Amino acid sequence: MKRFACLALLTAVATPAFGAGASNFTLVNGTSAGLAELSIRRAGTQEWKTLGTAPSAGARSAISFSDPDCAFDIRAKVAGAGPITWADVNLCAVKSVTLNRDGSAGAWVDYDR
Repeated sequence: MKRFACLALLTAVATPAFGAGASNFTLVNGTSAGLAELSIRRAGTQEWKTLGTAPSAGARSAISFSDPDCAFDIRAKVAGAGPITWADVNLCAVKSVTLNRDGSAGAWVDYDR
C-alpha cells in the first residue's frame, strides 16, 4: 500500500512538468503600426527564428508553435520605429499574447490565459 501511495504522489507531482512548455497561441498586434519580420528566440540565446505572419495594426494571427521552454523574446520591425524586442515573454499556458508599444513607455506584453 505504501508503494502505491508513493507512486500516486510521484505521478501527481511529475505530471504538470510533462505538460509544461509553450504551444500554439494567438498573437495580437496592439501597436498602432504594422509589424514585419516577426521572429522569436529562447530568452538568453542569440538564435532568432521566423515566427510566422505578422498581424497588421490591431489584427490577430494564429501562431503554430511548440517548445519545451516558456520564456522567449519576440522581435518585429514596427513601421516608423524600426526593430522592437519584447523580452522575456512567457508563452506557457497562454491563449493570446498582445504586443504593445508606446513611444514613451516602451514595449510590453499583455496576456490572455
